[in-house]
Amino acid sequence: MPKTPLADLAYKYVTALLCCGALLFIFFIVVILIPYSYPSFVYNGLKFFTTIIWNPALNGNLITVHGVKALSGSSYGLLVFLYGTLVSSGMAVLFGVPAGLAVAIFLTQIAPKQIVAPISFLVELLAGIPSVIFGFWGILVLGPFLLHSLEPQMIKYFGFIPFLQGPPYSYGFLGSGLILAIMIVPIIASISRDVMTQTPVEQKEGAKALGLTNWEITRKIVLPYARTGIIGAVILGLGRALGETMAVAFVSGSAINIIPPNFYSPINTLSAFMTLSLDSAFTDPSGMYVSALVECAVTLLVITMLVNVIARAMVKQGFIRSAEGVIRV
Repeated sequence: MPKTPLADLAYKYVTALLCCGALLFIFFIVVILIPYSYPSFVYNGLKFFTTIIWNPALNGNLITVHGVKALSGSSYGLLVFLYGTLVSSGMAVLFGVPAGLAVAIFLTQIAPKQIVAPISFLVELLAGIPSVIFGFWGILVLGPFLLHSLEPQMIKYFGFIPFLQGPPYSYGFLGSGLILAIMIVPIIASISRDVMTQTPVEQKEGAKALGLTNWEITRKIVLPYARTGIIGAVILGLGRALGETMAVAFVSGSAINIIPPNFYSPINTLSAFMTLSLDSAFTDPSGMYVSALVECAVTLLVITMLVNVIARAMVKQGFIRSAEGVIRV
């Protein structure tokens, strides 16, 4: 048997090592975060996930509870931030997915070839804009527009709906959801466009020969064929929304200790709150404030992993069927 060339062996083991590197990186993150969050879990227990009061009581006296140090009177509950993370990300998906798919459909099915490349470049450029710039845009443009134009009209015409009642705010639930939607549109549009272009030309030409309109070809041929890739794009967009920090920190309103009562109220998210609280956390001599923030990070990591696992399970179990099983001409 001929010997395997040294270059092939190096190629094999280097690529295998890099492949395993992703798993090892996640493992090391978990191994590091869990010990740091353990004091918070011991001190707060399950109340950490069910209460809304976050009060580090930095002027309290140092005490020991269940073997861990904390400040007297301190209380940590992340329910407000968990709620803000989920609802703002949900709104981002609600607005961002249709917009992203519309862009992808236009670029692959409708737009003349001369403008496809420039528009695609602009869409991808939008994905590369730093989130802090989106945040400044949200403060200077989006917030005033919501406060003086959009939200008053929504209250006027839809105020009979309980969740749409209440005074308008410049920064809050609606602003966070909209800015996250804008940020995930390029991700969804770019990936969806790439998978839609892989639709076999023979299927589209055959459908056209049978008399289907452009919309029917898109709905019955292109979208089903690209369905799995589109789901992947949505999951990536949702992951971006769940973990976004700076843009949301600018426009969320930074609510603490109160669940938003309406569609316009200030909110807070896990990632934004952790970033804004880090300075004061290190002034806690007991270290419990830092430990509680790390537990917030672990919670966000678990949510992100669950989203990906559930999406893969849905595809595998047939809830999201393969292209060959859904195409109907």
